[in-house]
Amino acid sequence: MAERIALYPGTFDPITNGHIDIITRAAKLVDKLVVGVAVNIGKGPIFSLDERVALVEAEIRPIAERAGIAMEVRPFSSLLITFAREVGAQMIVRGLRAVSDFDYEFQMTGMNYRLDPGIETVFLMASEKHQFISSRFVKDVASFGGDISSFVPKLTAERTIAKLKGEA
Repeated sequence: MAERIALYPGTFDPITNGHIDIITRAAKLVDKLVVGVAVNIGKGPIFSLDERVALVEAEIRPIAERAGIAMEVRPFSSLLITFAREVGAQMIVRGLRAVSDFDYEFQMTGMNYRLDPGIETVFLMASEKHQFISSRFVKDVASFGGDISSFVPKLTAERTIAKLKGEA
């Protein structure tokens, strides 16, 4: 039987507890999970691509160990479907938080299917305690000195605060 490989793409600036939830749940469905960190300059990331990759690697290491599956974190700047082929993914995992996510994801799924019908998109609903969390909101709250500790893992919170204070 072929190894089931999934790709979970995102900007992860910063990685949130919602992302961690989706990664944890996706790990139960596959033999290998590739977390693709998109360049996405248009979103105005506070962390460099290398910093985001390193932070995601640090945060998912315990998940991979608990799940007993192979996980890797890779940066990408290509078309998503091209990157999915490159890593050998048969599925793309996407998280849905709210109805507002659905329209964009629906369109992207249709386009990806037309580009490669052999790669399925699988949606995982965010758990109710993470549905409102977004990286953008985390950055906004942190930039005004708000407590982000319930929205992101501890290491990510520390690095996000340091970055916004100009200390990292």
